[in-house]
Amino acid sequence: MPNRTSLSVQLYSVRDAIKADLDTAIDRIAAIGFTSVEPYGFTSRAAELASALGRNGLSAPSGHASLLSSEQAPIFEAARTLGMATVIDPFVDPARWTTEDDIKVTADALNSAADAASSYDLRVGYHNHWFEVETDFGGRTGLEVLGSHLSPEVVLEVDTYWVAVGGQSPADLLRKLGDRVKLIHVKDGDVSRDNRAQVAVGSGRMDIPAVLAAAAAVETFVVELDDSSGNLFTALEDSYTYLTRYDA
Repeated sequence: MPNRTSLSVQLYSVRDAIKADLDTAIDRIAAIGFTSVEPYGFTSRAAELASALGRNGLSAPSGHASLLSSEQAPIFEAARTLGMATVIDPFVDPARWTTEDDIKVTADALNSAADAASSYDLRVGYHNHWFEVETDFGGRTGLEVLGSHLSPEVVLEVDTYWVAVGGQSPADLLRKLGDRVKLIHVKDGDVSRDNRAQVAVGSGRMDIPAVLAAAAAVETFVVELDDSSGNLFTALEDSYTYLTRYDA
């Protein structure tokens, strides 16, 4: 179960506010109560982001970067500047999730990235959308196939909302993947591909208690809204209140 120290927020949720004024956006995240964030596309502005986080006493245990389609050394250098422990690739093209051979190629690439990351004292992970769980591979999802080919050092960040959109039970999949899952995205909405239908955690159709109960090995619980028809900062504040209501 999350507590205040294990709860993070994906900064992509407030990307427009960050683009307009990074310092003010980070101040607002800290004012909600979050102590950790998950940056995205952080390579080009690592120093600026590190300054804003440091001023607010925020840490960045994880971050999203295109490890498998970009030069990796600058990403790892920036991650080290931000004090990260885990760099997560957030997207591999849906066309590469239709055969086990293609999934193994992705696993091999992640394993190689993990080898390179180890010299920076970093860990590598992968974050899913819906298409990694839609195809049936003899009773396994593509995400399970990926896990079977990954080195032990590579972790998964399961986006529980997209798992549900892909037609799977997030709680069941978390239990199947077990200790491989070290981070999850906690999000809510109408369980469709319409990003603007996403809402504060605890106010949509997701069975959040079941998700949290199945997340036994999870280190970091990351709140995210890809978008919303409402105010994103308000949704993050309501999500924080819901997820910390039992944390004394």
